Amino acid sequence: PFSCQDCGRRFNRHSNLMAHQRLHTSKRPYVCPGCGKRKSFGQRSTWTIHHRVHSGERPYKCPECHKSFKNNSELVWHWQTHSGEWPYYCSQCGWRFSDTSQLARH
Repeated sequence: PFSCQDCGRRFNRHSNLMAHQRLHTSKRPYVCPGCGKRKSFGQRSTWTIHHRVHSGERPYKCPECHKSFKNNSELVWHWQTHSGEWPYYCSQCGWRFSDTSQLARH
């Protein structure tokens, strides 16, 4: 195993340790070609998600309504509208909430 000297987190692969260690430094080797040097990332996975802003790629599809999303977390959030876990909704804009206090705040 490989250990991070900054925080002690352990990794089975050296490449995973190297990617993790960029969190502790200012190294951001993944530059967005669409944004230029203004936008760079320490993790390739974060760069990939960001790059979908420019490419329009939306690979995560809802099995219920077939709406597509740039990343899995957006799909999971959306799925709650189908699962009934967010039963309260705004009649003006359609946003859904898990409880009445969130709806009232909105």
